[in-house]
Amino acid sequence: MFSHGGLVQLLVKRIYKRASADQWGFTLSYVTMGNTCSNNLGIPPAKGPNTVGCTDFMMDHTAQGTFFRLYYPCQETEKAEKPDWVPCREYFNGLADFMKINRTLSERIFNYLFGSFKIPAYLDAPFKSNGKCPVVIFSHGLGAFRTLYSAICVELASQGFIVASVEHRDQSASATFYFREETAKDNVPIASARGSLVKEWMYYRALRHGESEFSLRNKQVKQRADECILALEKLTEINSGTQVHNVLQTQFDWATLENSMDLCRIAAMGHSFGGATVIETLCKDVNFKCGVALDAWMFPLDYEIFPRVRQPIFFINSEKFQWAGNISRMRKLDSAVIQRKMITIRGTVHQSFPDFTFLTGNWIGKLMKLKGEIDPEIAIDLSNKATLAFLERHLGLQKNFNQWEGLIDGEDENLIPGTNITVLQSPL
Repeated sequence: MFSHGGLVQLLVKRIYKRASADQWGFTLSYVTMGNTCSNNLGIPPAKGPNTVGCTDFMMDHTAQGTFFRLYYPCQETEKAEKPDWVPCREYFNGLADFMKINRTLSERIFNYLFGSFKIPAYLDAPFKSNGKCPVVIFSHGLGAFRTLYSAICVELASQGFIVASVEHRDQSASATFYFREETAKDNVPIASARGSLVKEWMYYRALRHGESEFSLRNKQVKQRADECILALEKLTEINSGTQVHNVLQTQFDWATLENSMDLCRIAAMGHSFGGATVIETLCKDVNFKCGVALDAWMFPLDYEIFPRVRQPIFFINSEKFQWAGNISRMRKLDSAVIQRKMITIRGTVHQSFPDFTFLTGNWIGKLMKLKGEIDPEIAIDLSNKATLAFLERHLGLQKNFNQWEGLIDGEDENLIPGTNITVLQSPL
C-alpha cells in the first residue's frame, strides 16, 4: 500500500467480494485461516535498553500546523497503557478511500484484521532524562499515517533517540485531521470538539483523470518536506523551554523535554514517498545531518535538487520493489566526497518496512505481498541495525552501534551490497 502501487488492497478487495456475496461468516473464517500460519502476530517489542513512551502533538489547530506522533525513552510506569495501532475508525475509512472500496464493509474487515493490535510503547508515559537525545524526523509513505511504522520508531527510541513521526497534510495520507472554528451550523458531539473547535478530517486525494502525476506528487513532496522542517522547528522550541500549546490536550508534560535533545544530531528518515521526502528535506534544511531512505520512490523529485543535497544518505531497499529507472535516480545522488550508501535486503518486499508485515499471517501475507520470503522480524532487525550504525557514523554518536557497521556495506548473508537491479551505470 504505502507506495505508488497497491498493498493490502488486493487482500481487502478479495475479502470484500466474498462479504458482498453475503458470505461474511465464511470471510472471517477465510482470513482467520490465513492468519493461523503465524502464532505470534504483533508488532515486535523494541530491543534497546530504554522503555519507550509515545504521545501525539498538534501545533496550531489548522491544516497549516504540524502533527506528529512522538516516540521517546520513558520512565517505567504501571499506569500507562499501550495505544491502539490504528487510532480510530476514520483511519479505516481513509484506507478504504485509498483502496477505492466501500467504507462501511471495509471498516468491519479492517477492524477484524487489525483493530486489536497495540503499539509497543506506553502512551503519555513520563520522559526519562539520560543525556541529550539525537533526533529523527520520520516521513510515512503514500496512503499511510503516523502510527504505521511503529516497529522502526519504537526501536530508535529504545536506543536513545527522540523520533517525531509526521502525519502529512498534503492529502497523501489515507486520513488525517485538524480543527476548524465551530460555526452556528455545526451540531457536533462534545468528543469531536475542542472548545470552539471542530475536528475536520482530510482524506487521501486520488489522481484525477488527465492530471499529471508528477505535478501532483512534486507539489506534495515539497509540502511534506516543509512539514518535516516545521516539526523540527517545534521540537527546537520545546527543547529551548518555550511553553507550547498542544491542541490535542494529551497528558504528557512537554516541559520535561526542555534541554533533552541534541539539535546538532538530527536525521531525516522515511519509507517510499517518505524516502523521497527525506531527499527533499535534506535539500531544504542543512540542520538535517544525514538521511535514511527506505525503499525510496524517487519519481516525485526534481532532478535539479540532486546536486544541492550535501548530506550523507543511506538507501535501504527491498529486493522485489525496485526497478532500473528508480535506482538510476538514486545513483544521481552519488558523490565522490559525500558518503552515499545502498544495500538491499534479500527476500523482502516493499511492505517489509511498515507494520502490516507483522500483523498478517504468513499465507495471506505472502499472497498479498505484505511479507517476503524472509522472516519479517529478521528483515526489520537488519534495517534497524544498519540504520543505527549509519546514524552513529554520521551524527557522531558515542554509542555501540558501530558493532553493526558491516551492515552498511551489506556484510550479511541476508543483504546485497548495493542493488540486485541491473542498470547501465557504475554502482554506488
